[in-house]
Amino acid sequence: MNRAFLVGNLTRDPELRKTQSDVSVCTFTIACNRRFTNANGQREADFLNIVVWRAQADNCYRYLKKGSRVAVAGSIQTRNYEAQDGSKRYVTEIVADDVEFLTSANSNRSSGEYDSFAPHGAAPGDMQSVVDDDLPF
Repeated sequence: MNRAFLVGNLTRDPELRKTQSDVSVCTFTIACNRRFTNANGQREADFLNIVVWRAQADNCYRYLKKGSRVAVAGSIQTRNYEAQDGSKRYVTEIVADDVEFLTSANSNRSSGEYDSFAPHGAAPGDMQSVVDDDLPF
């Protein structure tokens, strides 16, 4: 069984690319804190590369940004390639089946920043307010 469940924060804005057959692929890195502290009493983190495909890739690119908290479920994948200098490189990454956005719309906001769930480039004034009484659930 190859299954990984991770919760962490994005270390950089996600990147979106398209394959030759126009399939979306989004990549980002999350920092996951370790459960225990080191000898100096500091909590260390692991930095894990995440790969998301198709519609979920588009959503991750549109709504996530550096600092966003996510839960990722997927499988661990390893691959290798030859670098331009001829050396062999090895990569370990998580291919996500499911990415849940854990950051609330207001938690990442500071003055002048865009809403954390607004599409890239959208200003807060472009969004419409929703009253809880209007929601069907």
